[in-house]
Amino acid sequence: MARDYYEILGVSRDADKEEIKRAYRRLARKYHPDVNKEAGAEDRFKEINRAYEVLSEPETRDRYNRFGEAGVSGAGAGYQDFGDMGGFADIFESFFSGFAGSGVGQTGTRRRTGPVRGDDLRLDLKLEFREGVFGGEKEIRIPHLETCTTCSGSGAKQGSRPKTCPTCNSAGQVRRATRTPFGSFTQVSVCPTCNGEGQVIEDKCESCGGNGRKQETKKLKITIPPGVDNGTRLRVSKEGDAGTRSGPPGDLYVYLFIEEDQEFHRDGVNILSEIKISYLQAILGCRLEVNTVDGPVEMTIPPGTQPSTVLTLENHGVPRLGNPVSRGDHLITILIDIPNKITAEERELLEKLAKIKGDRTGKGGIEGFLGGFFK
Repeated sequence: MARDYYEILGVSRDADKEEIKRAYRRLARKYHPDVNKEAGAEDRFKEINRAYEVLSEPETRDRYNRFGEAGVSGAGAGYQDFGDMGGFADIFESFFSGFAGSGVGQTGTRRRTGPVRGDDLRLDLKLEFREGVFGGEKEIRIPHLETCTTCSGSGAKQGSRPKTCPTCNSAGQVRRATRTPFGSFTQVSVCPTCNGEGQVIEDKCESCGGNGRKQETKKLKITIPPGVDNGTRLRVSKEGDAGTRSGPPGDLYVYLFIEEDQEFHRDGVNILSEIKISYLQAILGCRLEVNTVDGPVEMTIPPGTQPSTVLTLENHGVPRLGNPVSRGDHLITILIDIPNKITAEERELLEKLAKIKGDRTGKGGIEGFLGGFFK
């Protein structure tokens, strides 16, 4: 079942001609196959053109409003074949010319003849936990297109040159006029002989097969700044694919992903970890060595420390991205290790302490003694 043309353009049924035109231009720019390479974009573009073709003319719009699709089934026959359309019809060229590059062919149709920038590339890179904290240099290998050194990017065999395309006479596009009961329409499509280049290579470079670029794998050293986190994106300028016609290369975007650590966890710029101490250390307090990303650090456990107490080691966390002299903290959660079994001697000593504690609190036994500390 055909979709409603007003719905396709996203306008109301009482929209004026200018509203319809603005909606069409916005959608056509978005879905034209020269711009949008997603699956289904070309079919959507055809649908948008058909809707505009009908609603932009008062006569056909009136018939459509009265009889629906059946009232305009013969309109726009010249637009039924979009399979080979690489450019735009005359009516659309004026506002799409920004996508067509520079240079004007013999027919007046714009085509790309100047330098074309290379594509950007993406690389996903895994880092160890401490690499994300402190950064450093990493060597990576990236496959990308490089300008062929044999032909200097021309694609032609040494001693030969590309020639003007005989089909389009260097325009890069061909036109086709179609007459319909509602007027004459002109379609513009990419030249099938030169694929829009405006020139053909008869003697191709053996090194690159006439492409002017070759796939190469390159080693790069990149600098990872301190404090990066999952999803941080680094831009490496001019390390993407080489451009064509002496165009500049694209950029390389490196997306960083931080591996989990068995001991440390990250919460923004803070680092979290846990340590387990004995119940005697918790009761009496102590000084002990704890692990941090900076190495072992001595920390004081205050007497009477309760389970799940969080102690802070300042400035032992993650450097702030872009300001590495400022760091977060290391937050350490205290776990108390209470033994399941004790020796007879330990029990005797604990019972003596429990009696003393019980005399003071009125609660006898070990439970009363330990309960005074672990509330």
